[in-house]
Amino acid sequence: MSTLTETSARAVRRTPPPGRPRRRITRETVAAWVLILPFALLFLAFTAGPVLGSLGMSFTDMRQRDLRTPFAVNGVGFDNYVKALSDETFRKAAFNTAYFVVIGVPLTLVVALGAAVLLDRGVKRFQALFKVGYYLPVVTSIVAIAVIWRFVLSPDAGLLNTVLGWVGIDGPNWLASKTWAMPSLIAMAVWRNFGSAMIIFLAGLQGIPQSVEEAGQIDGAGPWQRFRHLILPLLRPTVLFTSVTTGIGYLQFFEEPFVMTQGGPLNSTISVSMYTYQQFGFGNYGLATSMAYILFVVIAVITFIQFRLLREK
Repeated sequence: MSTLTETSARAVRRTPPPGRPRRRITRETVAAWVLILPFALLFLAFTAGPVLGSLGMSFTDMRQRDLRTPFAVNGVGFDNYVKALSDETFRKAAFNTAYFVVIGVPLTLVVALGAAVLLDRGVKRFQALFKVGYYLPVVTSIVAIAVIWRFVLSPDAGLLNTVLGWVGIDGPNWLASKTWAMPSLIAMAVWRNFGSAMIIFLAGLQGIPQSVEEAGQIDGAGPWQRFRHLILPLLRPTVLFTSVTTGIGYLQFFEEPFVMTQGGPLNSTISVSMYTYQQFGFGNYGLATSMAYILFVVIAVITFIQFRLLREK
């Protein structure tokens, strides 16, 4: 009896207290940490570190002259953010960016979805050739695209004004007009970027079972009714993905005005990213980082709204 009691007591002593399970470091755990360590170090050194550093910089008066003594700068609180939001040029850049996004994103998605539907339903032969042709501008250098579009939009010998002249229309100086410069950049951005969304839409369409449309046909639904009430709801995850990725890209648009118009005429095409880049060039590092984080917050909020509106119900 005493032996049984001693054995029970030893078992109780070995049992870990409830709520605190004993953890064993296995070989798999050690191997996992060894494999993930290089990425973790690189992430901390080149991503997390600079992000946190720039966030702290946005609350200081750091300028280019302070690079030699980065710890001698003064904290200014939210003054940089207040200064950025009260800057007339920054507000103009924010308006231009909103204009570019509000018009460009829906137009890009509509063109991409239309091209995907045509390739999925109408074009059966040479489909791969059309895919490559539509996607080619996505991987083409912006410099090469700028050269082409400057020729197309040239006021004197441009292709577009030449075609308009055939029907008696005197085309404007597209890139030098406050009215037409931004629409011209939007048109170029749609042409350049719709191929990426088209490929994703095409994959989504091809993933919808044929029986869905057949059921709609049996119920007497026409092509538009089947597309609107059957196909589009099933494409909701695809629409969410393309709208989020396209929106994030368009909110950061920089290359189009930088290469084509340099932000002109009269700041009518300057974007938030481009103005932030200019402030970095001027050496206003604290102000520039505050502008970058304002743009980051806007992107996060808009992305959250997109997820709320387009998530699967």
